[in-house]
Amino acid sequence: MRAPRLLRFAILVVALSAAGLYAGDALWFRQRLAHPTPGNPLGEVTYYVATALKNGKLEFFYDQPQSEICAHAIFPHGGYRPCWYAQRNTVRRVW
Repeated sequence: MRAPRLLRFAILVVALSAAGLYAGDALWFRQRLAHPTPGNPLGEVTYYVATALKNGKLEFFYDQPQSEICAHAIFPHGGYRPCWYAQRNTVRRVW
């Protein structure tokens, strides 16, 4: 009977830690947004559009680069995706 109690405690600690990390990240993002410095909280990432062809391959449109505003944060804030995620996904598939 000790294991379920310990498991509940561990889940509670993990959930509170995740909530604290998100809240701290949000506060840090808002603080940097209110007082901009050279380390601006917003960045810009260039991405390209690709569409699937009938033979299963992708056709990339490199002649039409798009730009996206991203947030320098761990989690998405203010409607912006995190820059660490946006920089890894520079090709968007259009169906």
